[in-house]
Amino acid sequence: MAAAQNFDVVVLGAGAAGMMCAAEAGRRGRRVLLLEHGEQVGRKILISGGGRCNFTNVNARAENFLSANPHFAKSALARYMPKDFIALVERYGIAYHEKTLGQLFCDGSARQIVTMLEKECAGAAVETRCGVNVSRVNMDGGSHLGARFMVETTEGAISCEAVVIATGGLSIPKMGATAFGYDLARALGHAVVEPRAGLVPLVFSESDREQWCDLTGISTEVVASAETKKPVFREKLLVTHRGVSGPAVLQVSSYWRPGGEVKFDLAPGREMLGPLLEKNARRDAASLLAVLRGALPARMAERWVQVHAVERNADWTNAGIARMEQALHAWTLKPAGTEGFVKAEVTVGGVDTAELDARTMESRRVRGLYFIGEVVDVTGWLGGYNFQWAWASAVAAGEAIADRRQ
Repeated sequence: MAAAQNFDVVVLGAGAAGMMCAAEAGRRGRRVLLLEHGEQVGRKILISGGGRCNFTNVNARAENFLSANPHFAKSALARYMPKDFIALVERYGIAYHEKTLGQLFCDGSARQIVTMLEKECAGAAVETRCGVNVSRVNMDGGSHLGARFMVETTEGAISCEAVVIATGGLSIPKMGATAFGYDLARALGHAVVEPRAGLVPLVFSESDREQWCDLTGISTEVVASAETKKPVFREKLLVTHRGVSGPAVLQVSSYWRPGGEVKFDLAPGREMLGPLLEKNARRDAASLLAVLRGALPARMAERWVQVHAVERNADWTNAGIARMEQALHAWTLKPAGTEGFVKAEVTVGGVDTAELDARTMESRRVRGLYFIGEVVDVTGWLGGYNFQWAWASAVAAGEAIADRRQ
């Protein structure tokens, strides 16, 4: 039987969080092995932001993240901020721009971010191996070598003092996403908040599909919400051949639960039907359509009038017009579901934060075991927030691993 290879740290998953953590721990003097089951590192980085990588958001704070513990992300996000990652990007001479709402993108290609992280790892003497599958992580399996863990892989057993789980979530399975991180967490005694698709298009119910799906391709600005007490998002909505998408929909999808409703204000910040209430104003479908064309794309305005006025035999009294105004600001849908992990940008849920130290990302159950990035029950909004969580949680773990006293 071949002797076990020995490292200080083994990081499982060479995505954004895994590469960042490996570089941080390596730079601080730890012998780090970075393992990736795919054939290349940073695959999800490469497709992010339309190939330009929305690598952070200047407005990132804990309020922009979902978690069973809304306070968990505060520590890591406060210690490694957007400005810190921006400084790293600038040090490598990567040009970038702010697109909208604090979202930062590379001017060139997402490949620049992957290359930067590869260089950071190389400069920290991190050994990176791709195409390696991990079958098991045994606690105290390498105790005869003074290590706490034995990682069993297709390239043999590896003993180490610390293991970092940075295996991501279930989103975009074509990029190699699996449930491995969750399965491993459970095997090591950790609870997992049920994973579900987040930042994902919503699918119409059958009745809504009949009314709206032929408007595929129409886009309009809305204010979207999933529940009254949840955040609201003012961004674009896009009608698809199966339901609704666009930034506004992706944002609220993370808060939506099966059986629930989503609401869209189709004329945010505007009272649209006031002209119909003026003295001697016409009150009919034609005049309603003329008004709505000032807020909605023509075809959507026509459909809204058909559904809310013609088919419902509209009441043209002041009270009836007030109800139509209210309906315009609260277009309510009850989705049949989502497009699932195939179309999801992130996974909501993950390793229960109640069992992790918010300062270090270390397990409270198993000393030397760390969870970072998307595998943790911390999920950001659309727009660079999830990358910032990857960087921040990775640095927190990397620093803690380096500071450990064996």
